[in-house]
Amino acid sequence: MSTRRTIAVVVLVPLLAALALWAFAWPAARTAPRDLPLGVAGPATATAQMEKQLRQHEGAFEIHHYADEAAARTAIEDRTVYGAVVATARGPELLTASAASPVVAQLLQQAVGRQAAASGTGVRTVDVVPTPASDPRGATLSSSVLPLALAGIIAGAMVTLHGLRGFRAVTALVVSAALVGVVGAALAHSWLGVLTGNWWAEAGTFGLSSLAVSAAVAGLAALVGYAGIGAVALVVMFLGNPFSGAASAPQLLPDPVGTIGQWLPPGASATLLRSVSFFDGATATGPVLTLTWWAALGLGAVILGNALKARAKGTVPAGERDLTSVG
Repeated sequence: MSTRRTIAVVVLVPLLAALALWAFAWPAARTAPRDLPLGVAGPATATAQMEKQLRQHEGAFEIHHYADEAAARTAIEDRTVYGAVVATARGPELLTASAASPVVAQLLQQAVGRQAAASGTGVRTVDVVPTPASDPRGATLSSSVLPLALAGIIAGAMVTLHGLRGFRAVTALVVSAALVGVVGAALAHSWLGVLTGNWWAEAGTFGLSSLAVSAAVAGLAALVGYAGIGAVALVVMFLGNPFSGAASAPQLLPDPVGTIGQWLPPGASATLLRSVSFFDGATATGPVLTLTWWAALGLGAVILGNALKARAKGTVPAGERDLTSVG
């Protein structure tokens, strides 16, 4: 038995290390724009050359057309595009939104700037939705993904290891997530000043993000045992975190990594936090639904797991016993 355990450890550790290196290093090494939404604004005669130059980057940009600069600004504020190139009488003007992704904003400046230089003209850059002065690189927001995931994993594991079941477990998970939300908003918004949106919306985002993970951990553990803790932790930490695109953007990650990342709590959390903090909730519906489904399915699994264990032992859960006695 001891020999088998030794072999298991010797084999498992390198496999986990390889998985971690693949999950974190591969997307980072393949970062590049892939169908990145970008606007082109102005009369067709004035924008034709700009669009032709942008399309030379095959597969890099998804071009959206707008009548003028005002329409392009609105599209950026609505998170339809990451930026826009506007044809003006003084030459091309680049609109960016560093709050959506400082990495993308810099990438656009380099790409459009090189094209303008090749044409013998300059380009003026305007940051339509800038990052806060206290966090110009957006590092704090991208760094929040890992702590939220860890908080959820720890909360779900503690509920499981302390033997909380059924509605007691649900209550503990919801209350702990709510406290995480309040503490997160107090630190990031009130103290550090790196988030600038609605305080309660940010607190709700922190709380829902934590609940999505903690409920998944406790729910799967209620159905399959302690192995469920490790399974969810593995998915969230080794896939959800590096696939989130929080440090760059989902459209900069290899296919289908960016899409998969948005289906997992870390990616949905980062997208939602950007939306409520800097864009008045624009495009928040998708990540809210993703996190809500994770939380709802996890909490449902907690209740179901408790009911299945009770029936296996030949007992009836308290809630069902009360209903039976009334009948």
